[in-house]
Amino acid sequence: MSNKLYVGGLPYSVTEGQLQEIFAAHGTVESARVIADKFTGQSRGFGFVEMSSGGEAQKAIQALNGTQLDGRTLVVNEAKPMASRDGGGRGNRSGGSNRW
Repeated sequence: MSNKLYVGGLPYSVTEGQLQEIFAAHGTVESARVIADKFTGQSRGFGFVEMSSGGEAQKAIQALNGTQLDGRTLVVNEAKPMASRDGGGRGNRSGGSNRW
């Protein structure tokens, strides 16, 4: 098992320090990151926590998944690898007008 966890359903007010505290009760936290919108800086309601071992990560999943935090239900599971973003995103656009 991986030791990196996805944490969804976070209240928008949660800080990285608070996230680390929540998971520290279940093992050693290597890192805790709350994902924020790049334009507004506001939390997007999810983050990632890296535990020091797979066993600690499993313990945290069992203890925290489905629990409530400030009225929101946490979703805690093993983080999936990030998808490749090498497509460039331009697609088939010509950049010009379609008028003949």
